[in-house]
Amino acid sequence: MIVSELLLIYLLEVGEVLHIAKSGRVIVKLSQKVNSGDILVDSKGKKLARVVELIGPVKAPYASAIPMTDKINKYVGTKIYRGGGRRR
Repeated sequence: MIVSELLLIYLLEVGEVLHIAKSGRVIVKLSQKVNSGDILVDSKGKKLARVVELIGPVKAPYASAIPMTDKINKYVGTKIYRGGGRRR
């Protein structure tokens, strides 16, 4: 019997896509800490944006992120996640 390794991708909800700025960047209202360079994904793990800047007050931060998909507008108002990597 061959046992294959199971890889699970787990996600951590970090906030909600608030809107798309005139510059084209994605503005995310954060509920969890993120770092510059983090990749933000949807609930299925699809890469949506890369965080480039944290803005706003410490108690209510926002992230400015560069979109990684052309269809980013359909994600406005939806939850966004930080991929936690892969676990075996």
